[in-house]
Amino acid sequence: MSERSARLQALHSALSHRILILDGGMGTMIHSYKFEESDFRGDRFVDWPSDLKGNNDLLVLSQPDSIAAMEKAYLDAGADIIETNTFNSTRVSQGDYGMQELAYELNVEGARLARRVCDEKTAETPDRPRFVAGVLGPTSRTCSISPDVNNPGFRNVSFDELVADYIESTKGLIEGGADLILIETIFDTLNAKAAIFAVQEVFEQLGFELPIMISGTITDASGRTLSGQTTEAFWNSIAHAKPISVGLNCALGAKELRPYLEELSNKANTHISAHPNAGLPNEFGEYDETPEQTAAVIAEFAESGFLNIVGGCCGTTPEHIRAIADAVASFPPRTIPD
Repeated sequence: MSERSARLQALHSALSHRILILDGGMGTMIHSYKFEESDFRGDRFVDWPSDLKGNNDLLVLSQPDSIAAMEKAYLDAGADIIETNTFNSTRVSQGDYGMQELAYELNVEGARLARRVCDEKTAETPDRPRFVAGVLGPTSRTCSISPDVNNPGFRNVSFDELVADYIESTKGLIEGGADLILIETIFDTLNAKAAIFAVQEVFEQLGFELPIMISGTITDASGRTLSGQTTEAFWNSIAHAKPISVGLNCALGAKELRPYLEELSNKANTHISAHPNAGLPNEFGEYDETPEQTAAVIAEFAESGFLNIVGGCCGTTPEHIRAIADAVASFPPRTIPD
């Protein structure tokens, strides 16, 4: 049995026995390091013609030790699954910095970095292996909505362009050692469908499959995604992918996410994941919810039987993940309904 096959077997076994812990906000951690333009550039990109500050994915190349330290902090806090720092590692998103040619390399190195950190942690606790989720973000464009209010029919990206982008990124994540693919922060289900199509195309080319995690985003109190779907409609749109988990993340705090998570838990015949923000942002765009406050809400999710995988998104730190891990440890994982 290959190492990857053994890890996948261990993943399925772990899911049947306990609630697994996902990591927290990578952007939050990066922000805490207060990197400047020179840090993003490193030695390799010192002469790059455009500003690079804010291109967080680039740090896997320019500051790999710092990214590894952040991922290790989440593992030490109790995370079972580490997300690769590749949320914007698609050609379309890297095009904002003129770095589209680096997309494949960013995915490979992002996955390699997470793989190394997870393997080192697994070596410390062989009875509890850690897993790498290769992240495909939503990109900076949307297939369903026009960016021009005066021209509703206009699109600045096509389905086929997104598929090509996601194929390249998926291949990089798998080459780098990802155990599963996480399509996350879905605000437009058509973008997610492009990602699913691409991932399955890569699986067909390679002759093997990895589990797919899918996580959508309810953008406001209407209970809909940005492209207008309800939670149930979102699930029905992506269920054909037969994901190992479906869930919700970002945009809302745990308290606001509860009704939609409950609905998903009742409707979906697969595992349920949640990685909410640390509450809603304040007027300065910062998150004030303490680890204890977040963990208390999530403990109720676990007690209600909603959860199989849980972590944090914007505003969450290793302290939040540690509190969440402690809070759900005594509850059994959700049973998948028939």
